[in-house]
Amino acid sequence: MNGTVVALGGGGFSMSDDGTSLIDDYLLELTGATKPRVCFVPTASGDSDSYSGRFEAAFAGRAETSVLSLFCQDPWGYTDPRMLLDQDLVYVGGGSTANLLALWRLHGLTEILREAASNGTVLAGISAGMNCWFEASSTDSFGPLAPLADGLGFVKGSACPHYLGEPDRREKYLSWVATGVLPDGYAVDDYAAIVMRDGSLQEAIAERPGQPVFRVERAGDEAIEHEVPVRALQR
Repeated sequence: MNGTVVALGGGGFSMSDDGTSLIDDYLLELTGATKPRVCFVPTASGDSDSYSGRFEAAFAGRAETSVLSLFCQDPWGYTDPRMLLDQDLVYVGGGSTANLLALWRLHGLTEILREAASNGTVLAGISAGMNCWFEASSTDSFGPLAPLADGLGFVKGSACPHYLGEPDRREKYLSWVATGVLPDGYAVDDYAAIVMRDGSLQEAIAERPGQPVFRVERAGDEAIEHEVPVRALQR
């Protein structure tokens, strides 16, 4: 896929006590717009109104905000998803990766987002909003952690968010890559993100110190972690 994807293993406004986030600041700067048009897509959380409200509060005054509600939630109602083509940044929230993918496909978002990215819209997201861009991922959409080989495939390989931040994430992801259940991919800790451009890794960033990112690859019957250099964001 042509375009830019920023995949957050965790962090951003949704994991901030006061809504401030260096990663979110970076996303706004990445658009190159003075007052970017930013649309939040909370599908994975069932269009949680409190989640969307936190987004709007975090970006108030520095972006033209909107929310795409595929559940027709008040006060946003239903909007034609092609409105995403008019955005500088599409920010996807966390929740159920499986539910997000199913609903997006029914509403035609796959091709809309691909077109938006090719026209310069930055695609970003946290947790499920990280997983969705890849071919496969580690997800708790079905309760216990499980492999999901059903992503959009905008980025090749697999994804694992919350790598060290949640129990069993690391152990299970390594086992799935080692056995070939999931393809090679990227494991991203909380408060860190990877920036992909035209399918290739540009850099890894973090808004807190000590938050690692790994490229995980199968080698025989093992999975090997290759730590990716992480640039610490500064205020």
